[in-house]
Order: sequence, then structure tokens, then C-alpha cells
Amino acid sequence: MSIKEWPSADRPREKLLKNGPDTLGDAELLAIFLRTGVPGKSAIELAREILLNAGGLRGLLNLPKNEMCRFGGVGEAKFVQLQAGLELGRRYLRERLDRGSVISNPQASRDYLTMCLRDKPYEAFYALFLDSKHRVIHHQELFRGTIDSASVPVREVVKEALKHNAAAMVVAHNHPSGVAEPSAADKSLTETLFLALGMVGVKLLDHFVVGDAEVISFAELGALN
Repeated sequence: MSIKEWPSADRPREKLLKNGPDTLGDAELLAIFLRTGVPGKSAIELAREILLNAGGLRGLLNLPKNEMCRFGGVGEAKFVQLQAGLELGRRYLRERLDRGSVISNPQASRDYLTMCLRDKPYEAFYALFLDSKHRVIHHQELFRGTIDSASVPVREVVKEALKHNAAAMVVAHNHPSGVAEPSAADKSLTETLFLALGMVGVKLLDHFVVGDAEVISFAELGALN
């Protein structure tokens, strides 16, 4: 039975319009994107099969073009559309961050940093530079390392803070292993950064460690008091 023959309340598009996108499962959202199924499979059945084979939505979106296009119903055009949608999501989060205050909307900074760092195959160090009202002045990846370590020259972090005339900072780095638990080196770096930035009048507000399914905040751990 095609989706058009389903009861209206069960059709993904109608459900989205009536109840909002957050009420739909991953397969239903992907089915809306696919629009049509293939012979013998509805769009939702096809979406479920694709997600199962890709290891979930995140696995699908991280696939290169040649691997994604091996799935039935996903050609080059669909790959381009998915990548465009993913980039729109990144820019939406970045815009929320640019327009807002990290203090009044800390989840925006957490979401953006997670999206920037979580799927990188190497360890990267990212920084948000803030003004005296904790609004974002600038943000960028400062350093990158190998699969399991990144060299973070504290002096360079301080230089960048002064360059952007920052009054405060939020920093983050990822663990490609997927385990967000801070290492002894992470704790030492955080303490050193906190003291070094403080000496030039820059407040380190937080240091996020981004793992596969978890983000750990040093501020929430009480390590930045």
C-alpha cells in the first residue's frame, strides 16, 4: 500500500503539518525528503532500510557520495539536497550563536560546537571569543591534531583572545574515540588556560569536551571557579 492510501493522520507530511517536525521519527522525516519509494517499497519502508544499512541518520549524513548513492532511491541529486540541508542546519545554529548571548542561551553554543566537532576524525580545538556582554565576536577552529591528541599552545590562545579584544571565551575540543570523559591532560589544559587568560583580563567561561553521545562541560563540573 502506498503512503497516499494511508489514513491522513498517519502520513508523514500531514503529521508534520499538524503536529510539528519533532513528532516524526527519523524514517518519517527521511521519507518526506525521499518523496517516493521504489517498486515494492513505500518511501517509509525505503527510508527504514536505508537508515538500518547506514547505521542511523547520523551515519547516513556522514557518508561520502559514492557510498550514499549505492542505496536505492538515493542518487546524486538527493545527495546534493541532503548536504545542502545539513549545511543549512549548521548555518542556522551558527546564526543563533552569532545573534545571541552565550550566557543567556548556553545551549546554542553547546549545539553549535557539537555540530562542528563531533564527527571530525581528528582532535580539534575550537574557540568562541566574546565581548563584555558575552556576545560572540568571532569563532573558529584554532588547532587540530591527530586521531587522539591536539597540541594547544596556550600562548597562541591568549594572543588570539587579545587580537579579537575578547573579554571572555568558551573553548571546546572533541574526542574522536567518542568518549567525552576529560583526560588528565584536558584538566591540566583547562586550568592553565583559565589562569593564563585571567592574567590578561579574559574570563574562560567554559571548556566543552565533545564525545559521540555526550558533551561534558567543565563549568558544570565546577572546575572553573
